[in-house]
Parts: sequence; C-alpha cells; structure tokens
Amino acid sequence: MATDTPVNSQITDAVTQSNMTVLGNAPAQSMATAYQMLAQSTGVAMQNAVSNQQNMNTIDSAIVSQGISLLFNLDGAIDARSAKEIIENDSNTEVLSTLQAIISELKAAKNDDEE
Repeated sequence: MATDTPVNSQITDAVTQSNMTVLGNAPAQSMATAYQMLAQSTGVAMQNAVSNQQNMNTIDSAIVSQGISLLFNLDGAIDARSAKEIIENDSNTEVLSTLQAIISELKAAKNDDEE
C-alpha cells in the first residue's frame, strides 16, 4: 500500500495498479499489432499476385488471338510458291524421288509375285 498522502491510499493503489496493467500489456499488444500488420501485408501481396495473373491471362489471350489472325491472313499462294522453291532447290528432293521410285518398283514386283 502507498504511504499516507492527502489522497486516499486506496485510490493511489488503484491508479498504480492500472498503470502497471497498461505497462504489462504493452509488449503483448505491440506484438499483436505487428502480427496483424504482417498478416494484412501478406494478404495484399497475395491479392496483387492474383491480379497480376489475371492481367497476364488477358494479355496472353489477346496475343494468341492476334497471332491466329495473322496466320489466317497470310497469302497462301506466296507460301506455296516459297515452299516449292525450297523443295526444288534442295538436294534432298532427289533422294526423296529416288526413294519413291524404289517403293513403286517394290510394289510392282510384289504385285507380279502375287499374280
């Protein structure tokens, strides 16, 4: 108990105990505040990640549709002509035509044997 003062000692004891309670609870309250701030910032980070993923999906869809549109709008005759030029100027074409000739001769020989 407090020493005798002009104020009642029970009142000074109550005020002192109240102050001590506040000082005792301060570390727990500060830690609780820190945890709440950490949880809130983590939640905002997750929301930002989801928002960025949704935006990227929208952009990806636009890119794919633009690419498909470009593919469908290509001039087919120009592509066919360039493919023909590549095949005609390629030495592999000779190999392929030789293999085709061999295959047809083998098929003809097989048909002759079966008859």
